[in-house]
Amino acid sequence: MALAAALLVLLLATPAVYAVQYTVGDSSGWSTSGDYTTWVQGKTFNVGDTLLFTYDSSSHRVEEVTKSDYDNCNSGNSLKTYSGGNTVITLSSTGPMYFICPTTGHCALGMKLAINVVAASGNTPSTPSPSGSTTPSSGTTPSGSTPPSHGGAPSITNNGLMLGFSLVLGAVLAIMS
Repeated sequence: MALAAALLVLLLATPAVYAVQYTVGDSSGWSTSGDYTTWVQGKTFNVGDTLLFTYDSSSHRVEEVTKSDYDNCNSGNSLKTYSGGNTVITLSSTGPMYFICPTTGHCALGMKLAINVVAASGNTPSTPSPSGSTTPSSGTTPSGSTPPSHGGAPSITNNGLMLGFSLVLGAVLAIMS
């Protein structure tokens, strides 16, 4: 009985972990027809969330750049380059991030994205405007695979699922004891 009660208290003290995967441009994806300034409005990008860029890899790429290169549509000094068609970038640190398509003329047509990543919190989120710099980790999904898209709707990570399962199990053990 005491073990079950201790387990239940420990599980209740552990916060749930949520991560969001944002599909950049929603159903339009990463293309010259996207309006990424409007798309980013109202979204809060937290550490642990991911950006999914879906695009035609024969005509587009994704480059992470500095603010200056973002402002000037300069792809000559990219920090990171992705070309797989389905690129997932994990937001691993706070601060602004800037992305452009380096194909000639695409950035000037609006194919660029600026976001600000904030610390993950379980309370009310906010979306400050981008400023400063950051160096996040990132990755690209393997060719031919399509990662799940949640388009900005919260998705519970495996840790969150395990927490929920553990809470139910702890409650059942407490009742049985």
